[in-house]
Amino acid sequence: MDDSGDNGRPQPGPGGPDPATGADKDKRPRPPGPGGGLLMGRPFGVPVYVAPSWFVVAALITWVFGGQLDRVLPDLGGTRYLVALFFAVAFYASVLVHELAHTVVALRYRLPVRRIQLQFFGGVSEIEKETETPGREFVLAFVGPLLSLVLGGVFYLALQLVEAGTVPGVLLAGLMISNLIVAAFNLLPGLPLDGGRMLRAVVWKITGKPMSGTVAAAWVGRALAVAVLVGLPLLTHTGSSAEGISGFETVTDALLAAILAGIIWTGAGNSLRMARLREHLPELRARVLTRRAVPVESATPLSEALRRANEAGARALVVVDGQGAPKALVRETAIVGVPEHRRPWVAVGGLAQDITDGMRVSAELAGEELLDRLRATPATEYLVVEDTGEIYGVLSTADVERAFVAAMARPGT
Repeated sequence: MDDSGDNGRPQPGPGGPDPATGADKDKRPRPPGPGGGLLMGRPFGVPVYVAPSWFVVAALITWVFGGQLDRVLPDLGGTRYLVALFFAVAFYASVLVHELAHTVVALRYRLPVRRIQLQFFGGVSEIEKETETPGREFVLAFVGPLLSLVLGGVFYLALQLVEAGTVPGVLLAGLMISNLIVAAFNLLPGLPLDGGRMLRAVVWKITGKPMSGTVAAAWVGRALAVAVLVGLPLLTHTGSSAEGISGFETVTDALLAAILAGIIWTGAGNSLRMARLREHLPELRARVLTRRAVPVESATPLSEALRRANEAGARALVVVDGQGAPKALVRETAIVGVPEHRRPWVAVGGLAQDITDGMRVSAELAGEELLDRLRATPATEYLVVEDTGEIYGVLSTADVERAFVAAMARPGT
């Protein structure tokens, strides 16, 4: 199954809790670490990972396809499993081509692609930003199934050049059919499938509201999940007699349908949450979230600095040099760690973090642009400045996370 959409969830501070759940779960924005799976390469500069679950699927395909080969080509013997393994690898290579189609178009539209991951039910192209127009959304979604259809056609043409009933003939026929199935499945009009993104683009174009398109496509996706749960086992057994269906096959078909339906249902729900997230992102404004700060020199005792801050109604301290230029931020966690009786003897300079270029944030930043800036330079506090360079205050990652959670808790429109 393909999901070329933005699978992540913006996170104000790298390494912190997931703003939507409070749990330490990285979905976005950090680059993939060891949890991404086995790195296979970087086509077009985008890392391609094979998730551990892929090996389970590869083994399953090898076993099932090997059993089918035993009926079609009984002379192969045990070699049929090597042929079946080759088919599994070739099939996922086709899935990779499908995902690369999404990636190439995304890069053409200047949308950053974090990674491609081959996993249990296909592949995922993790595109970090939304397209700007419904037309681009439609094209970005359609290219994946289109490439799968093209591959199906290529394998069909190649099939005409080999003899039926041979190993190349069986492999080409299997790859042709599997790519056509991938294309047809992904064209189903429900999120998180490509067809769902195409439906979203159409509704977006008609209504002028991307959120309306997401809601429509997500609910169609949920309906598809129910249809898969109920209909897939029935479709599998259509035309088979009751005596010819084993209990094991029935349980396997039902389990496969449940897993597939669960993935579609969850993906549709995640799409709705992501849409609500983007709807509320503009509410995260650096100017609104910034704490008022007072300037202090490095040698100032902590107790005196806190007294000045309390008098000014400020909640942050900025260490400045003799000319009043900011050079460091006093970390809130460091202040908390100093017992009150020691504060008159501790200079603020020893609790401060030097300000780097990445820690200077414009007061005009908001939404995803603000989150991107914070992710680029991980820190607990940032110096917020006006366009003139004047100090506006200090932005705490903790405040951004709290605002993020509050925004996500409000229902979408």
